[in-house]
Amino acid sequence: MKKWFSILILFLTLGFASNAQNEEPVQQEGRIQEKMREYIQNKLSLSKNEAERFTPVFIRYFREFAQTHREFRGDNLILKQKIIELRIRYRTEFRQVLDEQRANKVYIYEDDFRQRALEIIKETRRARMENKPFRRNRAMFQ
Repeated sequence: MKKWFSILILFLTLGFASNAQNEEPVQQEGRIQEKMREYIQNKLSLSKNEAERFTPVFIRYFREFAQTHREFRGDNLILKQKIIELRIRYRTEFRQVLDEQRANKVYIYEDDFRQRALEIIKETRRARMENKPFRRNRAMFQ
């Protein structure tokens, strides 16, 4: 009985772990999208009405940007061209919600957010590497 119970627990644990790994990129993408949207809204000083109209357009833009990035990741030149086409198309949609200057600044703040996120990731990795020596070298430090 104990043996069957432990096998059942093992399978349930593995099932939950594999399910959590499959859902993590989607949840992480949603969190990044939310943080980027909030960052851009704060930088543009959007009113509540503007923010409500901006959000669905930005979500569509973000999803299409991610899809374009996944599709053309292998060819950097075509990827840049597709992103420029996407930004030109969405610039008109952002102009319907915002004035022209702020609609153009959306992309500036988007790039700024991405650069800051990459810096944070690099700093986190660097800190992790400083705190944890390589496995093969652990024996020397202990």
